[in-house]
Amino acid sequence: MAASLHLNARSLNAPFDLKPAAKQSPRPARISCASPAAAVPPKRYSITLLPGDGIGPEVISVAKNVLKLAGSLEGIEFSFQEMPMGGAAFDLTGTPLPEETLSAAQKADAVLLGAIGGYKWDKNEKHLKPETGLLQLREGLKVFANLRPATVLPQLVDASTLKKDVAEGVDLMVVRELTGGIYFGKPRGFSSDEKGEEIGFNTEVYATYEVDRIARVAFEIARKRRGQLCSVDKANVLEASMLWRKRVTAIAAEYPDVELSHMYVDNAAMQLVRYPKQFDTIVTNNIFGDILSDEASMITGSIGMLPSASLGESGPGLFEPIHGSAPDIAGQDKANPLATVLSAAMLLKYGLGEANAAKRIENAVLDTLNKGFRTGDIYSAGNKLVGCKEMGEEVLKSVDSPVPAAR
Repeated sequence: MAASLHLNARSLNAPFDLKPAAKQSPRPARISCASPAAAVPPKRYSITLLPGDGIGPEVISVAKNVLKLAGSLEGIEFSFQEMPMGGAAFDLTGTPLPEETLSAAQKADAVLLGAIGGYKWDKNEKHLKPETGLLQLREGLKVFANLRPATVLPQLVDASTLKKDVAEGVDLMVVRELTGGIYFGKPRGFSSDEKGEEIGFNTEVYATYEVDRIARVAFEIARKRRGQLCSVDKANVLEASMLWRKRVTAIAAEYPDVELSHMYVDNAAMQLVRYPKQFDTIVTNNIFGDILSDEASMITGSIGMLPSASLGESGPGLFEPIHGSAPDIAGQDKANPLATVLSAAMLLKYGLGEANAAKRIENAVLDTLNKGFRTGDIYSAGNKLVGCKEMGEEVLKSVDSPVPAAR
């Protein structure tokens, strides 16, 4: 039976705008003798590219080419602006997020990020670390909902570290709150206790509105999927989680067609490796979502396969693979570009509302995998080992091809 690639990123009737209108310049009125069948002018979008560090430039290069081709086949033109971000930006400007980069991102229709960070900058002061620049970017774009799908494709089920009967058929979405919680809470910092010992401290804090808005996004997604939402917290210990559970339960009254359950985060971590098929949609806070979505990625076979979308109430969304910068393989043509390519598909679907172009990319990835092409992270005997560039070339060949049945 033919397999289809589901990002589980179906269009939402969400309480915020996920599909900004295309920016088109007004044209002066004129008399035309063209026939009624004259070509429709292309839609135009501006995309800010943030290659970042490590393998980021390699995977962004592939995704850019795939976006251009898929767009051209659907009457879409892109203008790309590449800006420095992360450690690369620090080396150039002395800051991980230059004002010019943030401004370009805010003015774009969507933002595509490669990866940031690396050993080179690990000893930077906290405010100069690449990871701080990423947090500032998310805050500057006002994106609060992070969508991380984890789907085990039939072509890659043997790449999972779990037994085949456990991994086969896994299809879940983690909805992570992105701009609150312990990563942003105050007070935070370093001090000394009554004994004079140095201490470090952070604050896990959520306001009602922050929980309510991410809960509604998660319920909308669950409604479009299989109608099941699991809220993950630590309400048996943490007051912030007690409020989280209280508000998610309250919002559930607005969605009687969605089945809500609650689970403590330690149990959720165990259940993801014991029986991941029990999950449809998961909603959780910033730090729990960060950890659980990375855990879920390994169920699929490789973190190099998973895209993500970060969305706000308005303005451009931020789209990025969930993998890191992998400095150990940077520049060696070993990176898997598919997570970034699929992030480009999410950009089209969520950021621009261009579902047809997004589907072309999803189908092309599936077609490429059906043909047996694999980067090292997902390679198994009987397939063809390729590098980042060749994988990108094969995806391009498949962008305009029908999807054959899975082998």
